[in-house]
Amino acid sequence: MNTHSFFSNVRGDLAAGLVVFLVALPLCLGIALASGAPLFSGIISGVIGGIVVGFLSNSALSVTGPAAGLTAIVLTAISDLGGFDIFLVAVILAGVIQIVFGFLKAGSFSNYFPTSVIEGMLAAIGIIIILKQIPHAFGHDIDNEGDFFFIEKSGHTTFDTLIESINYIHTGALIIALLSLAILIIWEKVPFLKKIKVVPGALVVVVVSIFLNEFFIQSDSSLAIVTQNHLVSLPSFTEIRNGFALPNFTSLTNEKVWIVAVTIAVIASIETLLCVEATDKLDPYKRFTNTNRELKAQGIGNILSGFLGGLPMTSVVVRSSANINSGGRTKLATVFHGFLLILFALSIPFVLNKIPLAALAAVLLMVGYKLAKPSVFIHLWKNGYSQFIPFVITVIAVVRIDLLKGVAIGLGVSVLFILYQNLKIAYSFKKESSQNGDVITIKLAQEVSFLNKAAIKSTLGSIPEGSELIIDASSTNYIDFDVVELIKDFRNVKAEDKNIKLTLKGFKDHYDLNNSEFKHVNIKE
Repeated sequence: MNTHSFFSNVRGDLAAGLVVFLVALPLCLGIALASGAPLFSGIISGVIGGIVVGFLSNSALSVTGPAAGLTAIVLTAISDLGGFDIFLVAVILAGVIQIVFGFLKAGSFSNYFPTSVIEGMLAAIGIIIILKQIPHAFGHDIDNEGDFFFIEKSGHTTFDTLIESINYIHTGALIIALLSLAILIIWEKVPFLKKIKVVPGALVVVVVSIFLNEFFIQSDSSLAIVTQNHLVSLPSFTEIRNGFALPNFTSLTNEKVWIVAVTIAVIASIETLLCVEATDKLDPYKRFTNTNRELKAQGIGNILSGFLGGLPMTSVVVRSSANINSGGRTKLATVFHGFLLILFALSIPFVLNKIPLAALAAVLLMVGYKLAKPSVFIHLWKNGYSQFIPFVITVIAVVRIDLLKGVAIGLGVSVLFILYQNLKIAYSFKKESSQNGDVITIKLAQEVSFLNKAAIKSTLGSIPEGSELIIDASSTNYIDFDVVELIKDFRNVKAEDKNIKLTLKGFKDHYDLNNSEFKHVNIKE
């Protein structure tokens, strides 16, 4: 099968697109609400992210839409700029900047994300989804869908809301959530049902939850979910018309608009690169995304979103992983979900508004579990502490702070481990005893940088008096100037003071240690 062909997996992709639509719908609305923007702006962003970016992107599985990571920036920017119409100009400019990033090949930055950090980010997002969706499963819908911050707008933490939700359990919502989870598990485990790809378990969950809640309502049961904050809440046509905004280009000369634009462009680009890298890692076919093309596609998407009154967008792990887990294999799933968003949101909002959030919470709980299942932690543990520690720290940091800062902390820890490993492999040390005293051989590695200076200096300082020392650079391709100076100083002063017989191998034919003008040494040319 050609895994890149648009129509190579039609049945599976259409089913996956439907699941992504069900996941994306409440998130688009929740992110818009959390951002202080018109509700329909989230739908606009999701539609453009699905259809336009879906077509233009090189990624077969990544799904783009309004991002939870940008909500705080959007909320502050709308207030500071004085209106949503002015903010839209910043979104358009951010898109232009992203296209420039693409042409400058800034997408190659994604190649420097360590696997342990990407795995940690995915697991952390899974944990966040679980922590955030349990209250919705209980029927305690005080927190907006799409709010993934540890410190919530109420001032409470995610853990506070989780514990608090135990005291506000809505029995009807809990029954629907548990039944929905049971359906999803059975749909995956029963061989016969797994083969019915055209009917995704999430659709069955939604249909069953609507009918069950209607039964509760018609029977006048206390289990009925009737309050709108427990249900999907699409805006009416009147609300869409009144909240619709177009960009106010008279603000182009406003310095604040440009600052917001650069901020959105940088953060959205980094989040997109992280999410695309993570999606490629989840891809069962292990395809690689052209990240520079992705930045250009995201830029075009943000320009259109700004023109049409939508929120800024990024590639989003939650939707992308839902796509993969539901059998999506090509761009068709992403594009189809975009068409469903606009079609259903405008044609049957009264039906969608009957979907209990508890049912969608069950769908998201399954997504979260697959991202953060115990086998992921066991796998990283078996890879050794140099992989496991950055992974765990990334998980904790992303959950407790936010995605970008958490990943930055994880990257910092990974760099420390890289430096530590680099120090260990700078050279090999061999000591042999003979009648004339110790013979010590220091064989330098292929690359010796200034980072190795401290270790080499410490080793040279510990060489006993009267020894014979051989420093072998015959296998070395590069030695930093600082290390060469260290060896030269040791030869000229320390070795003579301690009566150490020093032999330098691999230097003489390629480098004159008496020449102090060299900045570095290329041993082999």
